[in-house]
Amino acid sequence: MTVTILTFSNLCGTVYTAGNLIFTPDGNSILSPVGNRVSLFDLVNNKSLTLPVEMRKDIQLMALSPNATLLVTIDKDGRALLINLPRRVLISHFNFKTPVKAIQFSPDGKWIAASHDKNVEIWRAPGFNREFAPFVLHKTLTGHFDDILSISWSPDSKYFLTTSSDMTARIYRIDPPKDYVPQTLAGHRNAVVGAWFSEDMENIYTISKDGALFLWRYRTIAAGRGDDSDDEMEVDDEEKHVDSERWRISGKHYFMQNNTKVKSCAFFAPNNLLVVGFSNGIFGLYELPSFVNIHTLSISKNKIDTIAINRTGEWLAFGSSTLGQLLVWEWQSETYVLKQQGHFYNMTSLSYSTDGQTLATGGEDGKVKVWNTTSGFCFVTFSDHKSNVMAVEFAKQGKVLFSASLDGTVRAFDLVRYRNFRTFTSPNPVQFSSLVVDPSGEVVCAGTTDTFEIYVWNVQTGKLLDILAGHTGPVSSLAFSPVGMLLVSGSWDYTARTWDIFGRSKQVEIFQHQTEVLAVAFRPDGHEIATTTLDGQVSFWDVDNGKLVGTIEGRKDISGGRKAGDRTVADNASSGKCFNSVCYTADGSSIIGGGNSKYICIYDIQTKVLIKKFQISQNLSLDGTQEQLNSKHMTEFGSKELMDVDDASDVEDRLDHTLPGAQSGDLSVRRTRPEVRSMAVRFSPTGRAWAAATTDGLMIYSLDDTILFDPFDLEIDITPETVMEALDEKEYLRSLCMAFRLNEKAITHRVFESIPPSSVDIVARTISEKYLDKLLQFIGVHMETSPHIEFHLMWIVSVMTAHGRYLKERRGEFQSVFRTLHKSINRVRDDISNLCDTNTYTLKYLLNQQAITASRNSNSIH
Repeated sequence: MTVTILTFSNLCGTVYTAGNLIFTPDGNSILSPVGNRVSLFDLVNNKSLTLPVEMRKDIQLMALSPNATLLVTIDKDGRALLINLPRRVLISHFNFKTPVKAIQFSPDGKWIAASHDKNVEIWRAPGFNREFAPFVLHKTLTGHFDDILSISWSPDSKYFLTTSSDMTARIYRIDPPKDYVPQTLAGHRNAVVGAWFSEDMENIYTISKDGALFLWRYRTIAAGRGDDSDDEMEVDDEEKHVDSERWRISGKHYFMQNNTKVKSCAFFAPNNLLVVGFSNGIFGLYELPSFVNIHTLSISKNKIDTIAINRTGEWLAFGSSTLGQLLVWEWQSETYVLKQQGHFYNMTSLSYSTDGQTLATGGEDGKVKVWNTTSGFCFVTFSDHKSNVMAVEFAKQGKVLFSASLDGTVRAFDLVRYRNFRTFTSPNPVQFSSLVVDPSGEVVCAGTTDTFEIYVWNVQTGKLLDILAGHTGPVSSLAFSPVGMLLVSGSWDYTARTWDIFGRSKQVEIFQHQTEVLAVAFRPDGHEIATTTLDGQVSFWDVDNGKLVGTIEGRKDISGGRKAGDRTVADNASSGKCFNSVCYTADGSSIIGGGNSKYICIYDIQTKVLIKKFQISQNLSLDGTQEQLNSKHMTEFGSKELMDVDDASDVEDRLDHTLPGAQSGDLSVRRTRPEVRSMAVRFSPTGRAWAAATTDGLMIYSLDDTILFDPFDLEIDITPETVMEALDEKEYLRSLCMAFRLNEKAITHRVFESIPPSSVDIVARTISEKYLDKLLQFIGVHMETSPHIEFHLMWIVSVMTAHGRYLKERRGEFQSVFRTLHKSINRVRDDISNLCDTNTYTLKYLLNQQAITASRNSNSIH
């Protein structure tokens, strides 16, 4: 059964939580920590993916090797994972045994420098050979008197700089001689948050939290006085005799941002560019050593937690954990390359479009976001609602999106023009908690929490058609029959009801339950209803006969872990043992359910057996992921995990901004851990994936079809000579695939044009799906310059005919290829059209000239 082999595919809805951002060495992708996972955003191909690796707690730091093969992730407790990034495979676990605040690979990839409280540990970087322990400690360096905040290497990997909260920076050497003493760079009046070498290693730049930038040069006091620097002190005659060369302050600069602190900074040595992020959401771009301000821009109202610069220095990445915001900005053109932000609070609902390519989510922040399932990016956000969005539904083949909110409105959004084209309201103010649209998209219904009624509107006119009364409790869920005219509603009054809203009889059938009904769903054939209740049961009802045909006791299956504040063990807890969202699979053979638990369950309906149970998160930073609590964390004042132990030394970190005009912090504020749960689950209409709106974000599980087997990958002797030999032997398919693997344009061009037109159809039908992207991309680019128009059109028709279904199912992945083909075909059409027009006008001109000449000759004869 396919539902059992669905695996974790992607995490949308959350783009950044905390930690540092890292650009890959090619500069085209960026790594972002998302809770206890890592997401990779491909900025060139507009794709995102989440690594299938989870840490114990939220990620605090990451480090990437210079060749982008090894990724080290570290959580809040100092536990680390070593990951093979190209293969996305976990290699090893490691424990630094203390929270790590800075870690960095050396530029040559041989060493890893990591902070250990106020010391620095140098580790040998793991290789790809078999080792008993991937991490081998080389040495431990001391000297600082407080926690180390940052580490940066010199370009030659021989030196590295460390900065600390003790207001100093120190220079260490990886292989020091016996008489080498690490020099301390002192003079700042606050914690030093960043220090870097220049490209030529002639200068050192240090930045402190209070906004001071110091420039250091290696020289004597006398040489410094020759530079007319007024920052050096006078020395007496005795000190002049021992005036030695050392790193000395050559210049001081200040950012002059009032009442703000430096929260993050990054330096790009090849161009001497410095980027500084402040606590008020402003960042500045400066050129060093002249300290010329290139840009100052406000990108947020909250602090900028991390900054990264790509390999070319053109793209700047910013992360803000308060808003969960990730921005990539190109500073030369002053445009956004990427601007993504998740829901500020939890998601409450989700819905799939009919083709499974688009997902919509509603959140407690009053926003409706629409996501592309292939790329993982949000492409439109609607902020029209003023309160929690409780339900979202697609209609009209995914071109219209409806949402219901507690602000008393149901809104319809046009996904072609991206606007709110219709707003439905009730005669009296109510709060809508559920929503459903009929299969034709002409009627929308919404249930309320306060008047216990169901409102029915016409989408075309926006008029209220009917108010369905009868429930005596809040309406928790609604569903339309996919084939008939029935509407089913679930309520807290222990009943589910079916309504014939289009018939004249207005017949209502009541299905009585033992406890509150939380969710209802129709089977795709419309003959069965599934309802979930507060006692953890899933009930199946025959719609035609109005009879109960089966039940599933899911209380023990959905039961989650123990929360930090629970007085009883997880098995005896009463909360979180029910399904608050339920959905049938596309074929109607299975049902999926989720609730206030770390589990999502899939049942087989015929046998009433649990097929598979997915654990949506293993993050110990969330409440409810542990089955048993650790007694060593319990004190007479409560759990240590809930106590705020962060050192908020800055005034702005202690302020409470929840109320406007507040001048001091809230003395009663407490840190609470978010609870792991799934607010909504939905199966894709294609049957190839399902999604869940969870505490971590929008999680998508799908069939693992990313690995396509190709027998040509087994060959290791692919050279230009072997490609030509295969071509001479008229093995056109083999030679074409080998040319794509060799990836040399001249050889691919020669092989492509050597294939006879009579063999195009057979090669296009037998080529592996793995090479479709390269083949269509090559045809699209080559078609613009080649004179063989019909030959290329034959290829396109043959490929589309043979692999049309595969390309349609994955049209999101081939979007750029389709655009290239469309552009090339349009250009060829325009060229031919212009040529035909030119020839037509030329022929008309020549014929007219002939007629004029003939008329002149006839006139001369007369």
